[in-house]
Amino acid sequence: MQTPPTLSPGVSGTSFLGESVAAGVRPAPEALPQPTAIWTFCESLGLCVGVPGLHKPTTLYPWRRAPALGRVRRAWVIPPISVSENHKRLPYPLVQIKSDKQQLGSVIYSIQGPGVDEEPRGVFSIDKFTGRVFLNAMLDREKTDRFRLRAFALDLGGSTLEDPTDLEIVVVDQNDNRPTFQQEVFTGRVVEGAVPGTYVTRAEATDADDPETDNAALRYSILEQGSPELFSIDEHTGEIRTVQVGLDREVVAVYNLTLQVADMSGDGLTATASAVISVDDINDNAPEFTRDESFMEATEAVSGVDVGRLEVEDRDLPGSPNWAAKFTILEGDPDGQFTIRTDPKTNAGVLSVVKPLDYESRQLYELKVSVQNEAPLQAAAPRAQQGQARVIVRVQDTNEAPVFQENPLRTSLAEGTPPGTPVATFSARDPDTQQLQRLSYSKDYDPEDWLQVDGATGRIQTQRVLSPASPFLKDGWYRAIILACDDASPPSTATGTLSIEILEVNDHAPVLAPPPPPSSLCSEPHQGPGLLLGATDEDLPPHGAPFHFQLSPSLPELGQNWSLSQVNGTHVHLQPRLRLTEGPHVLRLLLRDSGRPPQQREQLLNVTVCHCSSDGACLPGTAALRAGHAGLSLAALLTMLASAAALLLLVLLMVLRTRCRQRSQDKGLMYGLQDELRDNILNYDEQGGGEEDQDAYDINQLRHPTKLTAPLGRPPLRRDTPYGHLPPQPPRMLPTSPADILDFISDGLEAADSDPSVPPYDTALIYDYEGDGSVAGTLSSILSSLGDEDQDYDYLRDWGPRFTRLADMYGRP
Repeated sequence: MQTPPTLSPGVSGTSFLGESVAAGVRPAPEALPQPTAIWTFCESLGLCVGVPGLHKPTTLYPWRRAPALGRVRRAWVIPPISVSENHKRLPYPLVQIKSDKQQLGSVIYSIQGPGVDEEPRGVFSIDKFTGRVFLNAMLDREKTDRFRLRAFALDLGGSTLEDPTDLEIVVVDQNDNRPTFQQEVFTGRVVEGAVPGTYVTRAEATDADDPETDNAALRYSILEQGSPELFSIDEHTGEIRTVQVGLDREVVAVYNLTLQVADMSGDGLTATASAVISVDDINDNAPEFTRDESFMEATEAVSGVDVGRLEVEDRDLPGSPNWAAKFTILEGDPDGQFTIRTDPKTNAGVLSVVKPLDYESRQLYELKVSVQNEAPLQAAAPRAQQGQARVIVRVQDTNEAPVFQENPLRTSLAEGTPPGTPVATFSARDPDTQQLQRLSYSKDYDPEDWLQVDGATGRIQTQRVLSPASPFLKDGWYRAIILACDDASPPSTATGTLSIEILEVNDHAPVLAPPPPPSSLCSEPHQGPGLLLGATDEDLPPHGAPFHFQLSPSLPELGQNWSLSQVNGTHVHLQPRLRLTEGPHVLRLLLRDSGRPPQQREQLLNVTVCHCSSDGACLPGTAALRAGHAGLSLAALLTMLASAAALLLLVLLMVLRTRCRQRSQDKGLMYGLQDELRDNILNYDEQGGGEEDQDAYDINQLRHPTKLTAPLGRPPLRRDTPYGHLPPQPPRMLPTSPADILDFISDGLEAADSDPSVPPYDTALIYDYEGDGSVAGTLSSILSSLGDEDQDYDYLRDWGPRFTRLADMYGRP
């Protein structure tokens, strides 16, 4: 039995995986080539493997088959071709393939696949005549670790000589990549006082080289961490842990470590990174007062003010619960008049007054105060030496404001209370018992000026009747503010609120509300919806609704013909009991409210009864029918119109007769002035043209009132004067200066109003004289401006009722 040969490695260290021939036959000695030739071994399936000499590549016969004689042997497994990455001698021959079906030079060889005609292109090439495969570019295992190509053999005519076969090229790794930390700085935290072995953080690194080789075998270490060495790192996992006790944040709060990682199991390429480890604080230091005794002063009668500060020290982390102080008053404040809050910035305690102090009751407070942290103190921590302090507070006396004994004071009054009704006594006391001071009372807010306050006693009473419709009544309450002031220097004032409830009085009877349209009823009982009646009451509950509706008891026939059914507290339904005649009907209703005592009122209700359809609606033409049943025929209507016209004519005749009498009487009174004065002086329905209009009247008569003469005989008396006899007339002095004109006119008006012997509008005796150089403007000055807006005629109202009409015509609206 023949022994299979062992193949030697190729040129430059190139080897084949599984290079022993699995079932090969050693060739005859004469078939073996010289050392520089290619050795060929053939398997039964036609695969031949050659091992190159010192300078020749390996030759493969992938298509060679064994002779037909004998049994069929299994196929040769083509071993992968290995080549190192970063190979610099290029082009580098890798292997040579051959086919034995044709003579040398009559076979065309080609390869396909990644690195040839696929990306990355141009890495491999083949000599198409010799079958030699070359490496043309440096390889990078980290990018591509192996290439799978296919080899082809064709004749010169392009026909396939052999089936395509696979060719695998493996890239051998080199240690050409340094390890890399995933972070430049790793952070970790550990509490102070942690026991050895406490996990802190983990450093991680990667290496791009082949993880199956030592090129990527990483080892971790700590290059530098200071003294003492409190941390260690696992060389395989990169975990950082504590190795001994002694972590104290108050001594060192942050540790900086320098880490290293190296491949080749620690002997290859290296990289460094940093680890920052922060020590977390625990409450291992108790707060302490900087002073064991403090003195402060507080003013009486005030609250919400700061008195002083208590300073403390704590070595723990500022701003943390382990550092924040909490103060407690242990003794000396039984009434809870003080409190201590913590200043979040300085951690000091701020003592303040929350309830007013009273100097007259107590002048000195001695407080015992303790301090501790918000977080509980660690059991192993030392106790504070000055955890308590003594605070002495002296009270300063001031002039305190009076204090109302009851504030706000609430009372009630009935609606419509008359003036002078006592309301309440709103008195105050002075807390300054060691000083003799008097109090006085006054109003600060009384919008309706309804109340009167006794300044010495604080007794309050009404000074007029308060209108129920006052806008200052809110939900039946009237609010006033009363002041109490002492006589100190400077004085102090107290403010008291007086709330008066205005009790509703049942002083209004309910009123029937107009029924909603249509206000018609069907003549047949129980036909149609009926008429909905409602009522209102100006009184507020409980003196208003529910209302009681009743047909007037004085007319029993109403109850026989009509019925009322209650709907709710304010409405009823009105319906006929019997068939009624169509037309208008007048009903008398009695309405009563629910007040105590109740108020009631009788009211008339006009309703119309009509003939209705089956659905309860009035039929067309019912309006004329209603008029007929009301007795208003056409003849009656004409009679009424004629009567009204006759009455109107009679009134006009009476007015004309009265007018004529008045004119004749005026003519008798003005006898002697007929030629000088025109009628338009007496008749105010005609207006002249002012002083320049000499055709209207003679202005000289007005300037010389002494020349006017009265008619002979007893003058007729006026009926519109307050007296029926002629009072004695004192002699009137004429005005001598413009300043006396207004008094002259006013006296004249008063004399004319009381004189029964002159006509009611006789102006000649009253305001006819202006005088020379009068300060009063003439009536013609009304037309002297371009518009009424330039003049102010409101002063005419001060001249009496006779000028009021003129002021209304030209004054401001």
